[in-house]
Amino acid sequence: MSRKLRVRQAQTVLPFGVGAVLDIQGESFVATGIGDWPALRQPVDAPRLAARLWASGFYAAPATLNDLYDKPDAPGAPYIRFPTWLFCGACRRMTRWRIADETPGTPPSCPGCSPRRPLVPMRFVQICKAGHLSDVDWWYWAHSHLEPAERQSCRTRDRLSFRVEKRASGLEALSVVCGAPGCRDGSRDLLDVLGAHGLRCTGRNPWQRNSEAVTCREAVQVVQRTAGNLYYPVVHSALDIPEAEATGAVEGAVADQVRASSLWLALCRAPEAPSAPVLRQLLQDETEADDALLDAMLAEETGIPAPGDDGTPDGPLYPDLSREEWAAFTEPEPEATRDFVVRHTGLGLDQEDQPPWSVLRERIGRVVLADRLREVRALQGFTRVSPDATFVPADTARRLRWLPAVEVFGEGIFLTLDEDRLREWENEPAVRHRAAGIRGDLDRSFQKDRLHVRTGPVMAPRFILLHTLAHLLIRQLSFDSGYTTASLRERVYAREDHAQAGLLVYTAAGDAAGTLGGLVQQGEQPLLAETLLRLVEAAAWCSADPLCAEHAGQGYGNLNRGACHACALLPETSCETGNTLLDRVLVIGGDGVPGYFQDVVTGAREAAAGLEE
Repeated sequence: MSRKLRVRQAQTVLPFGVGAVLDIQGESFVATGIGDWPALRQPVDAPRLAARLWASGFYAAPATLNDLYDKPDAPGAPYIRFPTWLFCGACRRMTRWRIADETPGTPPSCPGCSPRRPLVPMRFVQICKAGHLSDVDWWYWAHSHLEPAERQSCRTRDRLSFRVEKRASGLEALSVVCGAPGCRDGSRDLLDVLGAHGLRCTGRNPWQRNSEAVTCREAVQVVQRTAGNLYYPVVHSALDIPEAEATGAVEGAVADQVRASSLWLALCRAPEAPSAPVLRQLLQDETEADDALLDAMLAEETGIPAPGDDGTPDGPLYPDLSREEWAAFTEPEPEATRDFVVRHTGLGLDQEDQPPWSVLRERIGRVVLADRLREVRALQGFTRVSPDATFVPADTARRLRWLPAVEVFGEGIFLTLDEDRLREWENEPAVRHRAAGIRGDLDRSFQKDRLHVRTGPVMAPRFILLHTLAHLLIRQLSFDSGYTTASLRERVYAREDHAQAGLLVYTAAGDAAGTLGGLVQQGEQPLLAETLLRLVEAAAWCSADPLCAEHAGQGYGNLNRGACHACALLPETSCETGNTLLDRVLVIGGDGVPGYFQDVVTGAREAAAGLEE
């Protein structure tokens, strides 16, 4: 029976985008570069995101119900078989599978067994910091303990077998054995296969031709093909919002004149175009702005460096897309479009004068319900070994300027904190000291460039507070709204330099789970107030306390404090910072640090005690 291998359209960006390895039904594939995508692809409109990524546009892979990766000219994003070294579970013979051996719709099978048994992909592959991926040279591995002269005496490379020793356990029980005639002692187990062993990098990825290989001198690392460091995608997302004017951080009379000029918008749209010097000169003649002011305003407006000489970025870009979205949500009379429908509401606590409701009302600013949202997610490229390694673009040939993307429709809840009370809380010495500890760990982290786009140049306590609050809100809404935590996403607006203090929780699933309609309903009065009260009460207790709340640094790179899987962490697809920069103590207080919602927790406990009496 021919099998059907399916990948949803949204998965062609994340998690199975260009360069990712996909295991499915006992077979293994790798997603090829966009240069191999079919011509029949769907355009995705997102001009704001395209301008920030220096992309000519976005395209989505054709939607398909049955994605046969090994069938030529099939719809959908192309995948090729990887690793190419396979072995038979019955006779243990290893086979180097080639494209010419493929039979569309049929998995590989062992030619030496009767009846034919399926071939299984080898568990280990090799990667390097330059972003290359290839098979392990298993012939070399089997002979690597021999002297070079003894190794070269074996001239047959296709007589390998993958053996299992019953009297041993773990990787020591596995070995690669050369069965070529005359080969002496061509065998080695896999006890120390993981790591670097002096293997040579092929200088390319599996979908690239031999002519595209480059000389690579990076050290090769052998990892499992499903290892976490094999693939780090660089994915960007933006909401489809109406054009909104945002207040800039660069202020002054001259800056206001520049923004009011008709030439400013033209310069922002093409800051590196041949006409840009002429526009700059005309703008300077009109407003008397100097080059330093224009450079600062352009950097603030675009938030990205200039592209390389070939028109594509030399590395991953991390543009700040929050300013326009913040302005769109906080607009007193928001403009509705086909894909952006929002309305202002409240907690419904105006008549409440008793804690905890009155205290909760004083700490929340505005509530905005998004009845319809459209999000575009684009894959710029990926890295291997570590997130700060060499960036590989989605088009490895660097000939195309468009990027793969998908669009997701859904709904969301946007809320802000009261600015006056937030600033008063942020000025508490204990709060600033605790935030400074996390900020110090962030400055030492290799993720600081990516995360500083979210936090601002200097991470304020409000970011940690709002980020943790967003996680707690998602966990609570998963009980009330009908969505799973993986179906919800966050966007944190907490850059102090842009006077932001809010968060957005919205649907993230691209299938039926994103159209249930229950999220906005939970934002109506008085449901949202009850949800907020329950989440701060739940946050006051964790099954890992007191260890969790008093932790001096946990999580990846010690970028979390009071946050663990029992209280605050989410699926990483739901978090825009990869489950980092979280601290439950800043929400509910503890360890001598006042929490922003600490009085709400206290009021709820006192009210509950009064009811019991």
